[in-house]
Amino acid sequence: MSSSPSPSMDTPRSIQMHAADNVAIVVNDGGLAAGSMLPDGLTLVDRVPQGHKVALVAIAKDAAVLRYNVPIGYALKDIPAGAWVHERLLHMPEARSLADLPQSTAPAWNAEPLTGYTFEGYRNADGSVGTRNILAITTTVQCVAGVVDFAVQRIKAELLPRYPNVDDVIGLEHSYGCGVAIDAPDAIIPIRTLRNISKNPNFGGEVMVVSLGCEKLQPERLLPPGSIPLQANEALDVVCLQAEKHVGFMSMIDSVLASAVPHLERLNARKRETIPASELVVGVQCGGSDAFSGVTANPAVGFCTDLLVRAGATVMFSETTEVRDAVEQMTARATTPAVADAMAREMAWYDAYLGRGQADRSANTTPGNKAGGLSNIVEKAMGSIIKSGTAPISGVLSPGEKLQSKGLIYAATPASDFICGTLQLAAGMNLHVFTTGRGTPYGLAEVPVIKVATRTDLARRWHDLMDVNAGRIADGEASIADVGWELFHLMLEVASGRKKTWAEHWKLHNALVLFNPAPIT
Repeated sequence: MSSSPSPSMDTPRSIQMHAADNVAIVVNDGGLAAGSMLPDGLTLVDRVPQGHKVALVAIAKDAAVLRYNVPIGYALKDIPAGAWVHERLLHMPEARSLADLPQSTAPAWNAEPLTGYTFEGYRNADGSVGTRNILAITTTVQCVAGVVDFAVQRIKAELLPRYPNVDDVIGLEHSYGCGVAIDAPDAIIPIRTLRNISKNPNFGGEVMVVSLGCEKLQPERLLPPGSIPLQANEALDVVCLQAEKHVGFMSMIDSVLASAVPHLERLNARKRETIPASELVVGVQCGGSDAFSGVTANPAVGFCTDLLVRAGATVMFSETTEVRDAVEQMTARATTPAVADAMAREMAWYDAYLGRGQADRSANTTPGNKAGGLSNIVEKAMGSIIKSGTAPISGVLSPGEKLQSKGLIYAATPASDFICGTLQLAAGMNLHVFTTGRGTPYGLAEVPVIKVATRTDLARRWHDLMDVNAGRIADGEASIADVGWELFHLMLEVASGRKKTWAEHWKLHNALVLFNPAPIT
């Protein structure tokens, strides 16, 4: 990556990601006017907004437009040097075939192990570690959501003050459970997702369920015998609202509160202890991306990903449509051909899923992405994959599956922020990192979410929503390594409970969204 010199913030500045690129992005807040001259002498012939591409040389019709040394499109007409290069000037490349992909061909990764880093966490009976100590109430169907929300507010007001070591009480609300083809083959995805979220490390092994009674997703189907550890002679703790003992709304609420007490007592007895950083399970994701995502925030996250893997931790990257165009990079980094095959299999499944809806990967980019300088999904993907760093990819998860190994894992999910976060929770995430360029108040109640801004302007305006300003990289005030290390140390502080994220401070969280490719009945 090379950037033009910046003797002052007013000097026209641009960033070229690779020496072979024939475009660069404009750095200056507000963009640059036509007639502006870059330090190398190039004069802009169009006004170019911040984050958008300027042609560094004349680009002939049908020639490749290169960013990250990758063809992100082909010119639909001759483009003069100094012109604004936007999506209306580009023909998007076809998706890479999933046949004959390179497998495990990347050079050996010889990074030194990173030792001596710890955090204060909660050790669970199954060996997993929580960064928070939360009572989560599982629901079998959306119908009970209002009752559970009412009960949760009562628990927080009346019970939680008695249990100072419990961080929060939440309801695992969702839109699944009935009115669905629950025996369809793909129904396993939402069912195992909810089952595995119920076992997230931040919930301390405590599982209580609120059921309506007549729903298709019965408690014993959601959590069959043996799926969760229970105390000796203890049955699954279920409050069924249609049970005959419930006479009136408040009797339902009283049952939920009574059920919560023994779980709160056990959670309250837990204490934080010193845990090696290898027990962190971090999900990385981006949303509201812009052209700076692949320049500042995502490279810093990628640097931090490498630090975490070197420390023995687990990092998941996801968002299938946003890494589909980087599949060659991914399979080359696979530790084994079997891992590479699993990546291709997940990509093929998702291609077919989109095809059934008469869509393809091009449907991913949003108006905000384009306003932020991303012309299409190819350019977006090249910036997205950087979050995964450089470590070998050692495993693949299908949607809703739970982690079984450490290292860098490709957790196949849709790119929707809310579905991706939900599936990473199911995999066992105990800490979340979320990068954004356009800005989003995204958050999760189940795990801390560290928000990383791609631009200083966003970090300044959203000063009480963004936790890290990676825009300093583009400003020339910090390196990728500087911000990567800052993020690593912040993770340890947040995981230890010594620092809260802004999303935690404001109690911002999005509802769980279960990925359900099966029919709705």
